[in-house]
Amino acid sequence: MKRKALLAAVVGVATATTLALQALPANAAPPGAAPRKESALAGDPASLAAQVADKAVSSQVDELTRGPDEAYSRVAVTPGAADMYYVSYERTYKGLPMVGGDAVVVTDAAGNVRDTVAAAGPSPSDLPTSATISAGRATRVAKTRLSRVDDTAAPRLVVLAWGEKPRLTWEAVVSGIAEGKPSIQHVFVDARTGEIADSYDLVRAGTGNGYYYGQVTIQTSGSGSSYSMTDSTRPGLQCGGQNGSAYTGTDDAWGNASGTNLETACVDALYSVQREWDMLRDWLGRNGINGSGRGYPARVGLADVNAYWNGSYTNFGHNQANTRQATPIDVVAHEFGHAIFQTTPGGAGSGNENGGLNEATGDIFGALTEAYAANPNDPADYTVGEEVDLVGDGPIRVMYNPSAVGDPNCYSSSIPNTEVHAAAGPLNHWFYLLAEGSNPGGGKPSSPICSGGPSSVTGVGVQNAGKIFMGALARKTSSWRYTNVRAASVAAAIELFGANSDQCNTTKAAWSAVSVAAASGEPACGTSTSDFSISLSPTSGSAAPGGQATATVGTQTTSGSAQTVSLSASGLPSGTTASFSPSSVTSGNSSTLTLSVGSSTAAGTYNITVTGTGSTTHTATYALTVSQNPPTRDFSISANPASGTVQAGSAATSTIGTSTTAGTAQTVNLSASGLPTGATAAFNPASVTSGGSSTLTISTAPTTPAGSYTVTVTGTGETATHTATYALTVQSTSGGRTFTNGTNYTIDDWSIIDSSITSTATGTATSPVKLSITISHTCAEDLDIWLRGPNGTWYAVDRYGGTTCTQYGTRTFSVPVSQQAAGTWILEIEDVYLGDTGYLDTWSITV
Repeated sequence: MKRKALLAAVVGVATATTLALQALPANAAPPGAAPRKESALAGDPASLAAQVADKAVSSQVDELTRGPDEAYSRVAVTPGAADMYYVSYERTYKGLPMVGGDAVVVTDAAGNVRDTVAAAGPSPSDLPTSATISAGRATRVAKTRLSRVDDTAAPRLVVLAWGEKPRLTWEAVVSGIAEGKPSIQHVFVDARTGEIADSYDLVRAGTGNGYYYGQVTIQTSGSGSSYSMTDSTRPGLQCGGQNGSAYTGTDDAWGNASGTNLETACVDALYSVQREWDMLRDWLGRNGINGSGRGYPARVGLADVNAYWNGSYTNFGHNQANTRQATPIDVVAHEFGHAIFQTTPGGAGSGNENGGLNEATGDIFGALTEAYAANPNDPADYTVGEEVDLVGDGPIRVMYNPSAVGDPNCYSSSIPNTEVHAAAGPLNHWFYLLAEGSNPGGGKPSSPICSGGPSSVTGVGVQNAGKIFMGALARKTSSWRYTNVRAASVAAAIELFGANSDQCNTTKAAWSAVSVAAASGEPACGTSTSDFSISLSPTSGSAAPGGQATATVGTQTTSGSAQTVSLSASGLPSGTTASFSPSSVTSGNSSTLTLSVGSSTAAGTYNITVTGTGSTTHTATYALTVSQNPPTRDFSISANPASGTVQAGSAATSTIGTSTTAGTAQTVNLSASGLPTGATAAFNPASVTSGGSSTLTISTAPTTPAGSYTVTVTGTGETATHTATYALTVQSTSGGRTFTNGTNYTIDDWSIIDSSITSTATGTATSPVKLSITISHTCAEDLDIWLRGPNGTWYAVDRYGGTTCTQYGTRTFSVPVSQQAAGTWILEIEDVYLGDTGYLDTWSITV
């Protein structure tokens, strides 16, 4: 049997009688392929992002300042478009979770911090942590939010950071019925007074539209005479009735084209969410509904004129006439859009304004999915519920003119007190203006501009608008409001398209057109926006009066060109001085901070703020502990040789020696900072006992810029921290348009590997690009090979299938492309069958 045919039997591809067969978009990944595994890239940029973000948090960079009793813990690393990574954190206060204390660090694949966002600042140190109200009483208070209580969960004690000041509260979760509708409420009861401080409902209700698309192909599972409406290629997606189980059948044909048939409704639901999943992957660079390769179940047959997301699954009812189910694309994508909102940083949030942003997010993902699917039975139209005619009044929301159905077009001070579906109006209006503009033509409706806005707005296209909004969502915190969305979307537009881009200017113009003003410090569009980051290594140290503590101040150019950064320190204790050598650096280089503790400085721990001032200002924090007792154990550290020269792409080595200078020997942990872009440092071993040595290997990338760099090697011991420097000179390689990655990658059965090459060639890639691929594998017919360009488009290179197995060896390909040459090109290889393994030896690309 052909391997291709056998694989098709394993992955159920169902036919249904309700929805038209949609071909895959050009250059899309195969429908049965596993999610793209960015963490398998050379250098593992996701791990690098986590490492860099953790360092930024430890250094309390910019927005990440925290109180002395607070700590951050990393929650997730989520890849996004343009090789950006969004690292989210939760915060604790004296060990208690802080609701509203979340933060996000944005990094790029090269390991640069691009942005930091935090929901709240440090909490006061005298915040009480002992409750005077019992957990039982808190639960009884929380139950008052519901008219019928079906279930409760044991409350937890948290610090609620939302509002004017942090409060100690019980967070109780109660579920049941509120105002005749399903409700799962998180209720925050003040642990000192017993009053309700805040609450939010996980159930996000919507309404349905349309119901027939003709015959479609949907992904199911099963074989023989046993099938299930469970998508085996998109983990977590399934559809069934109100008992939560997926529908099953004896064949792989589903539905009967009836608007009242629930199996037909599941065809609609699966078709729609599968299009949303593919849109997220192909357009926005998101891996699944939750960003980590998973989705959620759908249920149909809800006995209500409604549809909703309840935090765990979506549920779909019917129209008022009960002639059709609420499962067309924009309704299904809307409800799963709530899941996207909940699983991006900051979670579901609280308040009507935040709820309006959540509702508009659902509408935006409905519009994006409708545009991506391009089904002629339901063309993209930026209206919600236009085909269901829920109660005889047509669409329930109109994104290009929200006021057409009574919702506000413009932001005003009344939005925080507006019902959530209406509060969605300004964000829906902004998205249409960003995507299509105020007068798009071509049969698309014009959109009004609010008083004080620009005379007109020219759209950037729905896909680009979606990328910008997804980049904004990745910066979301639990305290999100309209002003935060504007700031986040401008940052995303600059990140994706550059400060001089039309997309940046249009993002701002669209916000002004819906009366959301710029906050102080918003970056300008149309001008150069060079920026940098700053970090400290180590972030803390100790010294006795009369002694010194040192740290390396590292900087990186995060956008634009390098710039001069002047360094200063504040928050010094009395009698202590700070000096920098040098006092200013060109971003990308480092300086040594020396803190000289005065003889009269009192013992204690002091948070010292290091400020870098260039075209913008960034900060990092150093915790200095002053002790009256000088260390009785100490060591020294050195590098031999102390300098070296390599070509970009090669490695330099040095022996890092240590000596015990006082007392007994101690364990010294080694780290390096001040590395140029693309370079990494490794120690063998990573820690030594003072008196021992380690080999430092600095590996540069072919794209590492030529220049001279000061690499600081830090030894962190049990009683002290010391540093040594290594002067690294990187020489450029010869030019050209052919680039190679010779790293071996093991190809296991049923696995996917990714290998990346960064091109520095200028201009547009010469089409077709030329590939040379060398693979050691005994069955070339098992391998499915794709190429992804810097703009995110996937191209088929060598598809799997055949009746016999042959050795792969070296093969060359010509791949037609249409995009820029510079950036990261990714070769993805999937082994789709059992019995043969091997490895990718080397590959090259000529652009």
